[in-house]
Amino acid sequence: MKFIVIGITDNPNPNFPPEVMAIIRDGKVFSGGKRHHEIVAPLLPVDAEWIDITVPLDEVFLQFRVYSSECIVVFASGDPLFFGFANTIRRKMPDAEIIVYPTFNSLQLLAHRLVMPYHDMRIVSLTGRPWAEFDRALIERAPKIGILTDREHTPATIAQRMTDYGYTDFIMHVGEKLGNPSEEHLSTLSPKEAIHRDFAMPNCIILEHRGAVSPRTFGIPDAAFTLLDGREKMITKMPIRLLTLQALQLTGRHVLWDIGFCTGSVSIEARLQFPHLQIEAFEIRPECESIIQENTRKFGAPGIHIHIGDFLETDLTTLPKPDAVFIGGHGGKLKEIIAKLLTVISDNGIIVFNSVTSPKVTTDSHQLWDEACAELGLQQFPPQHIQLNDYNPIEILSCKK
Repeated sequence: MKFIVIGITDNPNPNFPPEVMAIIRDGKVFSGGKRHHEIVAPLLPVDAEWIDITVPLDEVFLQFRVYSSECIVVFASGDPLFFGFANTIRRKMPDAEIIVYPTFNSLQLLAHRLVMPYHDMRIVSLTGRPWAEFDRALIERAPKIGILTDREHTPATIAQRMTDYGYTDFIMHVGEKLGNPSEEHLSTLSPKEAIHRDFAMPNCIILEHRGAVSPRTFGIPDAAFTLLDGREKMITKMPIRLLTLQALQLTGRHVLWDIGFCTGSVSIEARLQFPHLQIEAFEIRPECESIIQENTRKFGAPGIHIHIGDFLETDLTTLPKPDAVFIGGHGGKLKEIIAKLLTVISDNGIIVFNSVTSPKVTTDSHQLWDEACAELGLQQFPPQHIQLNDYNPIEILSCKK
């Protein structure tokens, strides 16, 4: 099949070059969103057939296949290769011939209006996508972030998320209906101001950091965390926490599960040090949910997914498979937890557990670990021994399939 994908802006009177006008004049089958149709309808041949691009896209591509002998002319916003529909065609029909006639994308238009260099801009699309890449850009202290929005991820909801997690040291530039001479509008405001504003669709945002970007610390002081009932022993201490992250080998991992998160210290430290990770945090005690939420906001660590309830009774089928797991609490059911993990963990996945040596503990957790690994056929790594101040000695234990 052959597709010609033509980029357009929001201008109601598009000015195409002669080559593109000839393609439109000679075309038979056209496609695009409803807004695109409204813009180009006066230019289409009287006998033109139009295919609306709506979700689910599989149905749209079934309609495309009906016209496999025709060249389908598709109208798309901006540059069709910039988070655009040409990429979707390539993914759905890798053998299709595609010719692209791009125009400026919305973030380019906004940068042009602001006379702002944009070669150093971090690009994030929230159009039909989750928060993950936006959260990562914030955590990594990107000084300039360009954001493609949608009706769920609006400037107001984006500003609210930034404010919730303490990222208020940005200026927001919002461009509405860019390319439409009579309706486009630019606003420059703070995130706190943007929370209370409505913006016309379509729109996009450029975030610009004010002042010097503060460096991210390596390790959060224990005293800074909100604790469970103020109990200092209910937190993995910072040096042990950092060694635990090292044992998890997180640089090359994708999904971390933190089982028994309590205050959330391990999840939060991992999120800040390795913001590319997707983190799923599990805890049986309901009171810990508000604690981890408070701590994630305090330290600017959005994007940790929280699951409250007994891990052994939790449905894991809808969750992303982990390739790194930290077991922070087991309630005497260490072997059962590891056995359940083995039904979902990736083949190269690693499991880490911190064993405390204490005369007050009647059950030797290191022995439980050894027995579970032997019975389940897991390969153990040499343990790391550490004692911090007057606290009981810790052994950082790890294994893999």
